[in-house]
Amino acid sequence: MENKMETIDFKTEWCLLQNQFDSYEKHSLYIKLLSVIALLMAEALSMSNILIILILTVLWLQDAIWKTFQSRIEPRLLQLEGCIQEGGENAPFQFNREYQKVRLTGLSLIAEYISQSIRPTVAFPYVVLILILAAQCLL
Repeated sequence: MENKMETIDFKTEWCLLQNQFDSYEKHSLYIKLLSVIALLMAEALSMSNILIILILTVLWLQDAIWKTFQSRIEPRLLQLEGCIQEGGENAPFQFNREYQKVRLTGLSLIAEYISQSIRPTVAFPYVVLILILAAQCLL
């Protein structure tokens, strides 16, 4: 009976974390869309390209931070999936405890943010938008 309850707890935790993981993905997309809108508005208002690039860079880094938060959920999701599949011995509802084991600080945390920022799925719209502005400067 206890093993069945444990499996239900694993599934409950998995559902909660999976919903959160998906939510981070949606919010990342919103940040990307905001960057496109910001570029269009800035162009309509004839703002300085340097200022626009700075705004896009801030949005890019914010997106990287958001994706870093999302990436912290993934190891626990994978662990839960293994427990559900194999009836593992790990306790459910241990996301924060598991995260605490691998938590980064200082320069390591900054390196993690930068690493997220150069992933193609994060960098794509920002690089294209910045290249559009650079091309305008050259023309």
